[in-house]
Amino acid sequence: MHVLPTLLRSCPPRLGKAALSVLAAFATVAALVVGVGAPQAAAASSLPCDVYAAAGTPCVAAHSLVRALYSSYGGSLYRVKRASDGATANIGLLAAGGYADAAAQDSFCSGTTCIVTEIYDQSARHNDLTVEGAGGAGAADVGAPADALPVTVGGHQVYGLEISAGMGYRDNSTSGVAVNGQAEGMYMVTSGTHVNGRCCFDYGNAETNNLDTGNGHMDAINFGTECWFSPCYGQGPWVQADLENGLFQSDAGYSRNTSDTGTGPLPFVTALLKNNGQNHFALKYGNAQSGGLTTTYSGGEPTGGGYSPMHQEGAIVLGTGGDNSNGSIGSFFEGVMTSGIPTDAADDAVQSDIVSAGYGGPTGSSGTLAAGSEISLRATTSCCTTDYVRHQNDAAVISPVTSGSSSLDRSDATWIVRRGLAGSSCVSFESRNYPGDFLRHYNYRLYRQPMDGTSQFRADATFCPQTGKSGTGTSFASYNYPTRYLRHYNLNVYAASNGGSNAWDSSTSWSDDVSWAVSSPWAP
Repeated sequence: MHVLPTLLRSCPPRLGKAALSVLAAFATVAALVVGVGAPQAAAASSLPCDVYAAAGTPCVAAHSLVRALYSSYGGSLYRVKRASDGATANIGLLAAGGYADAAAQDSFCSGTTCIVTEIYDQSARHNDLTVEGAGGAGAADVGAPADALPVTVGGHQVYGLEISAGMGYRDNSTSGVAVNGQAEGMYMVTSGTHVNGRCCFDYGNAETNNLDTGNGHMDAINFGTECWFSPCYGQGPWVQADLENGLFQSDAGYSRNTSDTGTGPLPFVTALLKNNGQNHFALKYGNAQSGGLTTTYSGGEPTGGGYSPMHQEGAIVLGTGGDNSNGSIGSFFEGVMTSGIPTDAADDAVQSDIVSAGYGGPTGSSGTLAAGSEISLRATTSCCTTDYVRHQNDAAVISPVTSGSSSLDRSDATWIVRRGLAGSSCVSFESRNYPGDFLRHYNYRLYRQPMDGTSQFRADATFCPQTGKSGTGTSFASYNYPTRYLRHYNLNVYAASNGGSNAWDSSTSWSDDVSWAVSSPWAP
């Protein structure tokens, strides 16, 4: 289903170097198994692969763009390639066991654009993912833009991987990944705000030839709104198992769990699948920012032929189906695959660590137009001084927001200032609660949309601050239509000129309507 030289990659940690952290992780898991207290937030001494190793189910693949997944890992996370000269650079960590050095990417890619060409496996198996080639259901993929998904994790600005249709990564020659009915587990941290109903945003075990070779030849987490077997409950997105020729929510394919209506638009989601390869698989999900895991299915393999036992081939896929079905979209921050089925206690400890990692926390700056600052934009026209720019049903509007407004309204009215996607002297506005979505104009109207890496999107989502045309506040000129400015008109937001054939170009109160107060953010 579907300028800088190239830097040397540091080797991943070996077992000898990780022994102390593994023992520490084992203590955490052992406490959970015997029921001593509640799951505690994992410390730096017990990151996900330390926990799984201590539980006897070591990682055979560990991929992340945002942080180390072993406490002793000090190597590179991923490789980027810049458009200006084709040079490449490896992006590593600020410290062993820590977070990505996004500043190194920013420096290397300054003045041009970069794509992610390789995602390194932090395990000793070296199951690295490169851009996927053509398959039975899709042409060769392209690399994802390296700057499309800025996010704060652990108080650091890092970048996730934003997959649009036609993008994907794969390794068809792996080591240690389950084959022919062997047991395995896997999880990924993804997002419920960047999904669609096309096939197939997967992470996990796939065919080694990029073709659909039959039932049971895949064992991968799928996350999206595609309902393969009816009925599905709610609107999704759902955590499903792509076991080839179907996205399964149960042994019957369709959902047997009426309470599983999907995760909804959570900014960060933990999605988990484990399969003994013979007669049982389980699906779980959790909010990657708080709380524990919910099991949506635990039971027999699909009842159709070929699934019991499974026939995994051991390739690893990210962002597409096993045959390179590549119409899906999705976000990827981190994920691992294990040898054997992890215990529920180990899963719980890993979820606790994910929560403690601090996905989507405050940037630490607010109320200014400096890159990384969180802001709200208030109208200054006399009619509307309590109205703020917010997204609603994907469009930008203005509406009143106060301290008594719902948390959703306050989040919708909060934006993160980023360096201009098309020009570093200007700015772009990323949604606070839809990571990787930016304000951009389309047919003069402003929308919240996911960044796809195209030059058109970059230009449409870049605005250049000037002194407010009314003499107060700030006005924002469109990067690619510099005589047009962000303007509110009849409660909607446009890129508007001062006079023109469109209603929103009316000269009446134009200077006031294009002047905005940059204020502290409404969302915490």
